[in-house]
Amino acid sequence: MGDDATDEYAVARAGMVEHQLRRRGLRDRRVLEAMGRVPRHLFVPEAVRHVAYDDRPLPIADGQTISQPYIVAVMIELAGVTSRSRVLEIGTGSGYAAAVLAAVAGEVVSIERHPGLAAAARAALEATGVRNVAVFVGDGTRGFPDRAPFDAIIATAAGPRIPSSWAEQLVQGGRIVAPVERDDGHQELVRAVVSAGTVREEVALPVAFVPLIGADGFPDPPARRAQTSRTGPASMGTRNNE
Repeated sequence: MGDDATDEYAVARAGMVEHQLRRRGLRDRRVLEAMGRVPRHLFVPEAVRHVAYDDRPLPIADGQTISQPYIVAVMIELAGVTSRSRVLEIGTGSGYAAAVLAAVAGEVVSIERHPGLAAAARAALEATGVRNVAVFVGDGTRGFPDRAPFDAIIATAAGPRIPSSWAEQLVQGGRIVAPVERDDGHQELVRAVVSAGTVREEVALPVAFVPLIGADGFPDPPARRAQTSRTGPASMGTRNNE
């Protein structure tokens, strides 16, 4: 994978893996190796590259952010991705999580609703030598039936529920890892396993993501702001979008 690989970035990346991931319980060897290889600093604006491997979200284009490395690694590990997996990512963002997924999975399809972000992500992925990711612009709440079935689906925005179309586009035993926003506004990272026509959900940890916008998610931001102004404030949290 392409990387300008200065000693400073390499040392920072190794420290990220050791202190932010291993010491916090992440164990999947292939995920850890991928996190140790993918140059996160090449997926963020130059102005914040000096803190690219800190344990925090960073700003990207279109008023969005790239989430902390820990969240990226946790979601991929929970999804049980292997070298044979075909993975659907909902919310491309900067392309960083897609690049990490590409180092673990066989094929990655990623959907982004912002055309500008999708174009920038494609450029970053190409510049870093990633060849097994296809980025599309569209409504991620519908999934991507043209490339289904998938072994795993990972979402980077929180919806009111896991869309039924996602479960329908998974293989038997496939996994969905996605944040879900509950009625009281708090969010939980959920892993759902599809088996024998049923979806079994389990909660992994509390999180804070922006809303999943689309036909099977929340309304677009202006419409939702108008709605919440009548019903009271909602907790949107910090965007964890790669």
